[in-house]
Amino acid sequence: MDNGSSHRGQACINVCSALAHDHPVHTPVHASWLNQIEVYFSVVQRKVLTPNHFRSLAEVEDRLLRFQDHYCAAARPFQWKFSRET
Repeated sequence: MDNGSSHRGQACINVCSALAHDHPVHTPVHASWLNQIEVYFSVVQRKVLTPNHFRSLAEVEDRLLRFQDHYCAAARPFQWKFSRET
């Protein structure tokens, strides 16, 4: 899980252990890029849902589906610029 404030500390460990018998494993603090769905949702929030002036849920659904088609067609690989040497 990520390092959001609701996922940190002993309280989170206690809840996870009590409910699911799981132990939380966190991503590195400065590694949000590891979770690609969060990157995608951030793009959707900025490019599709803001501003949020929709007349109906059908309009939201239509815009999201059209953006998804556009994003899949336009997406290209990119080069990471981070290295341990920098």
